[in-house]
Amino acid sequence: MNIELTNRSAIVTGGSKGIGLGVAMQFAQSGADVAIVARGREALDAAVKTISASAKTRILGVQADVGTAADVTRAYDEVMRAFGKVDIVVNNAGTARAGTFENLTDEVLQGDLEQKLFAAVRMTRLVWPQMKERKWGRVINVLNIGAKAPRAGSAPTTISRAAGMALTKVLAGEGAPYNILVNALLVGFIEADQHVQTAARMGVPIDEYMAARAKDIPLRRAGKPEEFANLACFLASDAASYITGTAINVDGGHSPVV
Repeated sequence: MNIELTNRSAIVTGGSKGIGLGVAMQFAQSGADVAIVARGREALDAAVKTISASAKTRILGVQADVGTAADVTRAYDEVMRAFGKVDIVVNNAGTARAGTFENLTDEVLQGDLEQKLFAAVRMTRLVWPQMKERKWGRVINVLNIGAKAPRAGSAPTTISRAAGMALTKVLAGEGAPYNILVNALLVGFIEADQHVQTAARMGVPIDEYMAARAKDIPLRRAGKPEEFANLACFLASDAASYITGTAINVDGGHSPVV
């Protein structure tokens, strides 16, 4: 099966590193024009350079904090000026902040909801009318496996992600008559820069840290960003034309909930 995204244009939030970068690269290599949105200019420029080295499509780096409404609108407007349309949105921005409920303040929860849930709501709201008009669109919400199986001490991130799964289902129902397909991909343990930083803070060699984290995963290893990106690219294509309203685990079998 040949996955083609030729003549499509995509926005990938949190697209300068890790999973987001992997998705953006796969989209570009499959023929799509891709706008990556992230907060750090240096990382954005490096990502654009990396993607452009292996793809011939238009790659745009947009510096914005999607946790603020004004930046979401500004980023969308910049992409529209560059590409003229948006066919695919991957709502990927956000970190995995976790702690006990007893220590969860209103400010921390609100900040997490802004960065994850409201960022996805706002970006999708902006692209929705044009997708309806063309009767073609793809929205992919990147969540984590805690959305289905939240554990103790996992707030606020699992709260935000569970809300994202509900948003996915609502949008899928409303988008279906217009051929707008909306799905969620739930991340497990995937290789990312944040794990390197965590290992450094703990004073543990990265190989040792990754091996310890992988012990409870049936496949006994971390996933690779390109493995996640392969599924995202499939869902963004015409090959996935009968798949909507799903939440798919990409976790090596780790989640106790299918």
